[in-house]
Amino acid sequence: MTTLVLLRHGETLLTPGRRLSGSGGSNPGLSPAGRRQAQATADALAHRGDIEAVVTSPMRRCQETARPVAERLGLSVQLDEDLREADFGAWEGLTFAEVRDRYPDDLTAWLASPEAPPTGAGETMQQLTRRTAAVRDGLLTRYAGATVLLVSHVVPIRTLIRLALQAPPHTLFRMEVAPASLSTLTYDETGTATLQTLNDTHHLI
Repeated sequence: MTTLVLLRHGETLLTPGRRLSGSGGSNPGLSPAGRRQAQATADALAHRGDIEAVVTSPMRRCQETARPVAERLGLSVQLDEDLREADFGAWEGLTFAEVRDRYPDDLTAWLASPEAPPTGAGETMQQLTRRTAAVRDGLLTRYAGATVLLVSHVVPIRTLIRLALQAPPHTLFRMEVAPASLSTLTYDETGTATLQTLNDTHHLI
């Protein structure tokens, strides 16, 4: 079995307000609460003891989450550009309620089709799915039989889970992935995936 442990970055100042924070926005770092979450996660994963590599989105909030984990594990942090969050275009920094108020037709189209971009030439879910799947395939080849920690964002993590479950695109909006939560996928030698855990936040209590 190859195991991918999916860690969402800790909180930023935008997280409590549920504001869209993608790869086209301000690239915020962790808030004080987020830094505490990163340390608690590092403690939990050090206790787990089986992680052999740490791969992260290059965005600041993910690197700041990955760094204390890697330090506790004695591992280096590998950056992968394709683990970055979606580009939400003109929606960056807005809540869904604000997007619905300002761009109702574009939001409706985006929710209905993975081929529809956010307003302002943002990234489609189809484009994000393609790059996220490529990361997964590369890691399964490079780390066959190992356990790898991926530090990423809401949409890429939900996408990896959706693909593992062979679920339709709209299910992306039907799962919770909280800040600093852990989800776990295993893959057998044929590439068949099993979701072992989803949105585990027990280490943050």
